[in-house]
Amino acid sequence: MSDDEVTRRMGSRITQHRDRFQDLFQKYFAQLHPSSDVPELSRFAPECLRMVEELALRGGKRQRVAFAYEAANLMPGGATTVKAVDTAALSIELLQAHLLIHDDIIDNAATRRGGPSTYYAYRDKFSDHPQHALGLAVLAGDLALVLSQQVITEAGLDPWLAQSMTAVQNTAALSTFIGQVFDLERDFLGVPEEELLHSVCDFKAARSSALAPLQLGLLAAEQDPKEHEPTLRRYSTSFGISGQMRDDYLSLFGNEEVTGKPATADVADGRVTYLIRRTLLAASQTEQKILSSVLGHAGATQTDVDKVREIVTAHRVDQSLLADMRRFAELASTEAEQWTSWAEADAVAFFRDVPVWGVQRLL
Repeated sequence: MSDDEVTRRMGSRITQHRDRFQDLFQKYFAQLHPSSDVPELSRFAPECLRMVEELALRGGKRQRVAFAYEAANLMPGGATTVKAVDTAALSIELLQAHLLIHDDIIDNAATRRGGPSTYYAYRDKFSDHPQHALGLAVLAGDLALVLSQQVITEAGLDPWLAQSMTAVQNTAALSTFIGQVFDLERDFLGVPEEELLHSVCDFKAARSSALAPLQLGLLAAEQDPKEHEPTLRRYSTSFGISGQMRDDYLSLFGNEEVTGKPATADVADGRVTYLIRRTLLAASQTEQKILSSVLGHAGATQTDVDKVREIVTAHRVDQSLLADMRRFAELASTEAEQWTSWAEADAVAFFRDVPVWGVQRLL
């Protein structure tokens, strides 16, 4: 099958999962509002829940949701229950809402998913009370985290399954928190080794975005994911690194309407991403001075971004990153191909093709 055919097929398959889940998510919040135990006289408490809902329903590709549903389909015999995999999907996206809300506070990000970040929505609403805006955004993220646990414990699942799913989500959240700390630490390390960036990616993104959905989907199919732990981890790490390289590429060369954040964001933040790290190492002394004058400056303009792009392309750093992005995607694909000895062929094909699909969309 050609790359173009894979792109069309994977896009259609993920869209089907996304559309079905969006309806489920809307129904979840519609039922949650009247059942929430909030003070009758409070205006802020129900508004906090609406803030979580607004960001969560704004959605994205719902790749994590697709991973959970497809992982449940990996197991022969069809033991998966709709309730179990739907519960897993809801928990995944509520945890993701929590992580995004707090990530935007840490990064002081104004936009998310094509709209205002929860933090900036509160800042706009309470412009005369910035500390209150910060506190409310933190609490909105905390609320999403608690809801990601509550949706499992109150789903009426078998106790072993509920406990196992909760453990997976707790582990994913803890790994991401550690990854966030590590991510902030790297800004104090100058130009880090690429292996360090791989580790940050693994903790901050891969474990919650790929590994946990795989584990939850298998649990929904009444399969203990520990039986396949090493290969699931190898797959998730390679997939996560490829995805982070893609995000770093798009942060400089992507369409703002597609990425949901301005192209100046990473330049203004001065983050040493995969792309920026390679550029700093390849740049001449003159180019180093240009990069130093632009990176990390809050008022970075489109002209500044263009300067960085020129240096990146002059040294073909963009091309080297695309090549490694595809290499890690192919490592993930090769890992998934080995699952045919214990898993259904159609679902295996999904996990084999989805990493390459993620890269192919850029080319």
